[in-house]
Amino acid sequence: MKTPEPISRIKNVLSIGGSDPSGGAGIQADLKTFASNRVYGMAIITALTAQSTRGITAIHYPDPGFIEAQIDCLFEDIQPAAVKIGMLGNREIISRVAARLKHYRARNIVVDPVMLSSSGQRLLDPSALDVLVRELLPLARLYTPNLSEGACLLNSKPPATKEDMLTMAIRLQALGQSPVLLKGGHLSADESPDLLVDGSGDKCWFTCQRIPANNNHGTGCTLSAAIAANLANDNRTLNDAVSAAKNYVSATLTGAKALNVGAGPGPLHHFVDLWR
Repeated sequence: MKTPEPISRIKNVLSIGGSDPSGGAGIQADLKTFASNRVYGMAIITALTAQSTRGITAIHYPDPGFIEAQIDCLFEDIQPAAVKIGMLGNREIISRVAARLKHYRARNIVVDPVMLSSSGQRLLDPSALDVLVRELLPLARLYTPNLSEGACLLNSKPPATKEDMLTMAIRLQALGQSPVLLKGGHLSADESPDLLVDGSGDKCWFTCQRIPANNNHGTGCTLSAAIAANLANDNRTLNDAVSAAKNYVSATLTGAKALNVGAGPGPLHHFVDLWR
């Protein structure tokens, strides 16, 4: 009798973050990214925003106890293969999320430390930075600040060159006690360089040609969600997960011109490979 082939189970990946009703960033972008990268997506809402492509006009934070209840309810039933964390907003929410993830020994945590909107609006209480660094970042398999977020974490100026990025990434890795992917999309250059520095001191640049696109809302959310999905699948190394995620984001940026969403910077085309 022929031995049946083992069933390949679809992995479950959780997003913990804020809601973007326009669908371009936050939880909505994460769930689209998960689906496109062949994992089953789940979500815990930590912030509600009144938001469109033109910006954010209001933010509401649920009671931290309710956020904690969402985590407990989910983890007592489902063990995610990876967790992507986005907008948390304040120190109590960060502390509660970190404590519950540590309690449940959550795996493959990817932290996107959302601090500022693309329009410059502050999305993280400055008093919460120490809690973020002390309680959440050490749990991360990877954290993914952009240049402005790196500057906030280190109380320094944003890098102006790749050499400055290298110096910042090394400091960020030491600060968070976890591997860091410093995103260089805001660097003034023809290329878009990201730099991965892990705990052993290894460094790897991921560079691609800059893609001119008006529809670029949610790029950071999408990249970190894709990395989490890739880590859940096939036990990929950080280098492999980041490389595949960068390729995915490049494709969504290139395909975004097919979308017509709003008057401001529009979303990426998360399903570009599926809707051809």
